[in-house]
Amino acid sequence: MAVAAQDADRRLVVAVATGDVDAVRACLNEGADPNAPGPDGLPVLCAAVAGFDHETAEALTEGGADPDRVLPDGTTPLLHAVDRGSPALVRAVLGEDPRLRIAEVERRRLLDLARHWHETGASEELRRRTGAVGPATRRAIEEQYTDIEEVSLGGLTVRAGHSGVLSALEQAFGVLPPVAELLARAAVHPDETHANWSAAAWALAHRRGPEDWSALADLRHDPAPVHRRLLADVLRTRNFLASLDDSLDAGPDFELLAAWALDEPNGEVLARVLDACTAGEYSGWEAVGLRYVDHPDPRVRREVPYCLSRYQTPRTEAGTAALLVLARDPAAEVRRVVADVFAAPGRELGSGPRETLLALLQDSDPGVRAAAAASLAGSADRTPVTVEALAALLDEHDQGLRLEAAFGLAWRDDPRTDQAYARVGPLGPGFDHDHRISAYFHYQRRNRPNQD
Repeated sequence: MAVAAQDADRRLVVAVATGDVDAVRACLNEGADPNAPGPDGLPVLCAAVAGFDHETAEALTEGGADPDRVLPDGTTPLLHAVDRGSPALVRAVLGEDPRLRIAEVERRRLLDLARHWHETGASEELRRRTGAVGPATRRAIEEQYTDIEEVSLGGLTVRAGHSGVLSALEQAFGVLPPVAELLARAAVHPDETHANWSAAAWALAHRRGPEDWSALADLRHDPAPVHRRLLADVLRTRNFLASLDDSLDAGPDFELLAAWALDEPNGEVLARVLDACTAGEYSGWEAVGLRYVDHPDPRVRREVPYCLSRYQTPRTEAGTAALLVLARDPAAEVRRVVADVFAAPGRELGSGPRETLLALLQDSDPGVRAAAAASLAGSADRTPVTVEALAALLDEHDQGLRLEAAFGLAWRDDPRTDQAYARVGPLGPGFDHDHRISAYFHYQRRNRPNQD
């Protein structure tokens, strides 16, 4: 048994070094010690942290690795993660109940370190630590669906996400900085895909006190568009969280958004407001959308179809008419969204939507054609013109269109289904759980029930 455990530990060290998350989990399931030492004598969690490998770090932490273990120099793996400046890494290593688990003095040390980096700046702190002169090397990378810079100087490398780390730690520890402070942190990186902006917006979305709401609502009239954009992102996240938790009341958020949408002058911000509007069900969205069918900014028009097509609300004649207009919009992205929403799965099509989607199948933009094919294939429309239009897509060079066609035929139990899937051709990885592949299995079960 001891030999088997030692072998599992050895393989765990190798898996961590190579970033093989599946192998890490397999070793842990086989009984490997999640705190096994690496070649440097430190727990393997430290190696994952040093390599900014948040997925491996999360697997280790979930598997029992101790993020609070005191290392020979008095630090901890969690402190090292904070030092590295990666919000994703810190979230991975925080572990369960950090507010209860970590002593107050250690929580303060973690917060102080994150705030020091945030206030000093990554380049300046690296210069102070290494004594190096000259500019730092920077490169943009993607981290857990967000963007962040990696900064190197004097042989050390960190990620410039200490602002996001600070916001994440404060939220985890129950620390409530003023809304204005979180606002200032986000505004430095005015892009919702940036890790620091994302962390600030996420923290603000969880602030539900009356004073917090008042401070957030006031941002609607802030003269800086970047602050209003942040508010829109925060409200969208709040509505998403409310959709997962029935105890959260999204009514005031929707009322604010509906009123805000009537007078927001900036096209980019208005598009974000409309996007936030459609994150939940509210009876007033169609009226808002109808107001902006002919807005000069295509980013705004792109959001209108979502306002007009709510899954739990039947589409009105006015909403359908507006979508027919937007289907001829000069912006391809607007036409693509119309194609997306015109035929919700299983929804019957009237003649107008059907003719529109059939026309969009011939659109000059590949994305529009793909969206129209997907909508038609998944709709409940079984008219001969739709079925034949799907069958015609089997002659397309684009494999995605052929796959949508095959799915649409299988969904309708068309006798050409076997031939259709044969014409799709071999598919690459990532299609194992694709609904269009599953549809063929169900077609065979329905039509050849006794086949082995």
